[in-house]
Amino acid sequence: MKALILSADGFEDSELLVPYYRLLEAGYTVEVASGARGSIRGVHCYEVPVAHTFAEVDATGYDVLVLPGGKAPAAIRNDRHAQSIARAFFDADKPVAAICHGPQTLISAGLLRGRRVTCYRTVAQEMRDAGALYEDVEVVVDGNLVTSRHPADIPAFLREMMRLLAR
Repeated sequence: MKALILSADGFEDSELLVPYYRLLEAGYTVEVASGARGSIRGVHCYEVPVAHTFAEVDATGYDVLVLPGGKAPAAIRNDRHAQSIARAFFDADKPVAAICHGPQTLISAGLLRGRRVTCYRTVAQEMRDAGALYEDVEVVVDGNLVTSRHPADIPAFLREMMRLLAR
């Protein structure tokens, strides 16, 4: 069982680290991909090693995709490889979990039209403009997509992500 996290410098530390460690606890191998190798640093200065660049990722080798928020999604959302990875997960009907600004990558990949979602409040109008059905609640599950608004929603976010993975 393998999990993939897409992120970059400026990620919201809790939104990357808490799912990372929860997935490890559940027995998953967790790998972080970014635009370049090395490490990425969160807004609260935690560093996370990068296992692969986006261009190196073969999405077929993973069971779940996690998209944390913070400022990182603005840096990766227009990367064609990151978009391709997100599309591959949707095409294969694999679980995708996005929190806060994380869904911006899904917007840029054209994946949210008609989907029920939530996100950080400043992204809500962009969600609506992309054709998503925005809901201001702590967690929304639409098929294999789990979305949440901010760090305070992490317990509900992880509960629903793990529920999807147990199917």
